[in-house]
Amino acid sequence: MKKYCVEYERWLGSAAITESEREELISIKDNEELKELRFSSYMDFGTAGLRSTMNMGPGAMNRFTVAHTTRGIAKLVKSSGGRERGVAIAYDSRNNSREFARVSACVLAGAGVKSYIFDGIRPTPELSFAVKKLGTMAGINITASHNPKEYNGYKAYWEDGAQIGPEQATVVSRERESFDVLDTTDIMDYDEAKSKGLIVELNEEFDELYIAAVMESSINPDAIKSVADDLKVVYTPLHGAGYKLVPKIFATMGLKHLYLVDAQMTPNGDFPTVVKPNPEYKEVFTLGIDIANEVGSDLIIATDPDSDRVGVMSRTPDGSFATISGNQMGALLLDYAIKQRREKGMLTDGSYCVKSIVSTDMAYKIATANNVKIHDVLTGFKFIGEVIKNYESCGNTDGFILGFEESYGYLLGSYARDKDAVEASMIILEMTAYYKKRSMTLFDALTALYKEYGYYKEAMIDIYMEGLDGIEKRRRIMSGLRECPPEELGGIKISKIGDYKKATVTSLADGSVVSTGQPESDVLYYTLANEDKIIVRPSGTEPKIKIYVLSHGDTLEEIAEKIKLYERDAKKLTEV
Repeated sequence: MKKYCVEYERWLGSAAITESEREELISIKDNEELKELRFSSYMDFGTAGLRSTMNMGPGAMNRFTVAHTTRGIAKLVKSSGGRERGVAIAYDSRNNSREFARVSACVLAGAGVKSYIFDGIRPTPELSFAVKKLGTMAGINITASHNPKEYNGYKAYWEDGAQIGPEQATVVSRERESFDVLDTTDIMDYDEAKSKGLIVELNEEFDELYIAAVMESSINPDAIKSVADDLKVVYTPLHGAGYKLVPKIFATMGLKHLYLVDAQMTPNGDFPTVVKPNPEYKEVFTLGIDIANEVGSDLIIATDPDSDRVGVMSRTPDGSFATISGNQMGALLLDYAIKQRREKGMLTDGSYCVKSIVSTDMAYKIATANNVKIHDVLTGFKFIGEVIKNYESCGNTDGFILGFEESYGYLLGSYARDKDAVEASMIILEMTAYYKKRSMTLFDALTALYKEYGYYKEAMIDIYMEGLDGIEKRRRIMSGLRECPPEELGGIKISKIGDYKKATVTSLADGSVVSTGQPESDVLYYTLANEDKIIVRPSGTEPKIKIYVLSHGDTLEEIAEKIKLYERDAKKLTEV
């Protein structure tokens, strides 16, 4: 009998599972592909922890795999001398998130490790803040961010407030393998653990500490009050964790006219009004656009279910609404933050910003034009957090301006080490007010940015490959590209190939090789002769290969034509 079949039968016959869990297992007894997918291996830590569908099996999210991983976290915490310091735990609005968070707390209690768990759903960045504020050794956040409703996930954090790095993830994975995933012994009862002081619940009083920290990162807090009578904003949390704190911080900043998308304000793990609760998709703004047109709003803001990503639509000159992409918003925020800091005497010689390698090159133009140091890091906000940590360890505690990823994640304050949609929403509102006082929308501000720094445009292609065949196909594609790299894309010769798995950048002109200066990662980075870039990598959170196109030119129309050619050839890279 195949190994995965043996494991499936072991789960099916276990006394630890409930009847409903057994029924779910029985429902796939004749589906060999699903059984192999779920029972052949454990989930791997990707760019944002563990993430999978909520089903039975070691390769899926369920109470057993959550407990299993938490046992690994408990061993790491204790071996690092952090038993008393403990672990902070948060969760979002997804189905089973509360249960998985409580399972985690009970496993830690059974191991003698104290935990601080929030009494309800909270934004992911508040968990990062809690780790730093409480001085815990680690943190656990139950969330699958913007994935569809079938998914949940498990993010692990370390004492600096950033998600654990590859080395720590390897340790946790190794440690959990010393436990049987179906073993439910040594898991303490929740109420018993509370009575013994091993579980401490965090309430709204802690929210006030977080909100205060967020507000300290405001650059121009009076901007909103100066146009409060005329500024109108529509907001939706997409049934997620931003439903309470984002409106609260807007009101605190002086916004008078906030219009909520009522149908999406109630936390709901089924996300009944959207197919995918992702603010990158224009479709999630449909209800918000209707309200914005009715009330005459210039801006619509949407945060994802765990409130670490934020998307925006801005009114355009013809009265319609246009999406401000993650790259565009990163450029707008960087330009705004630099100029406002300079105006207020807050820009120092040690000022710096950080972006991911797949994010817009326009950030380089803005930073260098303003004598601000810019860093490129791998995808995953933990790498941005690592740069902040390194600066602070060298005594630079006030130079951080902005960290951002093209996937709608931003951070402007050093109180946390993860992207924060609550804070970003506040600064976006502040920036909107700043431009409104000058009779401009964010769309107008973006147009002015292009005129000042040049034209940049980005595109992303998602190639989904699901199931076991998808896993193998993704591996085969990346391997094939390494063995037989393309010579040109879109009719433009490739001048350099960065292979982040080998940590090398090879010049095709003379064969010279230099280091990427980055940790190992399954990424291929093609720099073209015209300095446009195309990056290929498997997603760390979804069953797909992601292809990024970074382009620039004299006009947006010229760039759009180039991108069409790049996209055509880039898609061919995945045809195997």
